[in-house]
Amino acid sequence: MSKQPGYSSEVRERAVHMVLTGEHEHKSRWAEITSIASKIGYTPETLRP
Repeated sequence: MSKQPGYSSEVRERAVHMVLTGEHEHKSRWAEITSIASKIGYTPETLRP
């Protein structure tokens, strides 16, 4: 079994902050999460607060 790449806590915190402060740009929190995750190469589940 191979080890999956880790995410630095700083990058993850920044991405979660983007989700929490950017909800007005999308119809739902999940839409915001999937949008940000796709831009930075994370899976949406990684950014779920």
